[in-house]
Amino acid sequence: MSRPLSEFARYLRTETTGGMILLGATALALVWANSPLRDSYHALREFRLGPELLHLNLTIGDWAKDGLLAIFFFVAGLELKRELVIGELSRFKQAVLPIVAAIGGMIVPALVALGVGWGTPGIDRAWAIPVATDIAFALGVLALTASNLPSSARVFLLSLAVVDDLGAIIVIAVLFTTGFDLVAVAVAVVALALYAFLQHKRVRTAWIYVPLALVTWVAVHSAGIHATIAGVALGLLTRVRADDGEAEAPALRLEHRLQPWSAAVAVPLFALFAAGISVSGDSLGKVFTTALPLAVLAGLLGGKVVGIFGASFLAVKLKLAEKPRGMGWRDIGALSLLGGVGFTVSLLIADLALPAEASELAKAAVLIASGIASLLAAVMLLRRSKVHAEMD
Repeated sequence: MSRPLSEFARYLRTETTGGMILLGATALALVWANSPLRDSYHALREFRLGPELLHLNLTIGDWAKDGLLAIFFFVAGLELKRELVIGELSRFKQAVLPIVAAIGGMIVPALVALGVGWGTPGIDRAWAIPVATDIAFALGVLALTASNLPSSARVFLLSLAVVDDLGAIIVIAVLFTTGFDLVAVAVAVVALALYAFLQHKRVRTAWIYVPLALVTWVAVHSAGIHATIAGVALGLLTRVRADDGEAEAPALRLEHRLQPWSAAVAVPLFALFAAGISVSGDSLGKVFTTALPLAVLAGLLGGKVVGIFGASFLAVKLKLAEKPRGMGWRDIGALSLLGGVGFTVSLLIADLALPAEASELAKAAVLIASGIASLLAAVMLLRRSKVHAEMD
């Protein structure tokens, strides 16, 4: 197996393990938030830590959302950079299909959500909630149900999810920038430029990079830009090609060190504090009778499938791209269903886009849609896996 593909397989294994832990953290959040101990859950989530200086007196929930998810987005930035430079997205023919599929899987859900929720207060920002696909959760379902599918299916899904994450990052940066502190922006730009310069000069010591990363994060946060953007920017500036005599490029070395922490700690802890919504007959009823959560449901369950599958079909029929080796349209249909697993980034956008009560309903819609998409995709993937096993 070539080095890029072996690293891809390692990434897949770590993310699928993280998906299982993420699922456990979500279940714990839901049980805790709906148990007699619910007050302790909310008290912990709203407990404030940090100095007032530089707007860092944040709740535990905000530290998870702004701080821990910055690690997740840093790893996503590293993987995106590696895929674009030396991975699957560096080859034009292999890159076209997942890129087109990801774009369709962002535009169509947004349009569906806008159509269903048109005129509803908050839909001007909530349309962004169903644009995201959760890498860890989707790969976890794929690993459990599709052992006999060709490796090209996993490559397609991860490439699609990486591009999808880039789109979600752009949406967060553009839509959820609050205010604009030019001094803080200038500090962030200088810190990022210094990081890029040190990478160019092959400086490797963590004693420089860790403080520099913290300065960048604080500056981006203080500037009014969502702090996770700092993680993405640093990831994209990290060198991905190894020099002669160098065992690993910095991006690969950092992925090895940080990805287990991202997948097994940062993302599950975010889910623990984001997914603790009140589940009752009344609240569930509102999800299916209120326009805004219905828009989220429709975007994730309908828009994602139509967008991913439809864009893929058109790209192949117009000869802009080729179907992945060994995959049929039913395989792509099953993977398109997995695109409806929004979860981590969708929960983040729901938190950013809406006030508390509307956010709770939107997050309930995300959890329900992700659960339904996972189950439907699992059934289809198990059937497709069986077909491929019989063919082999």
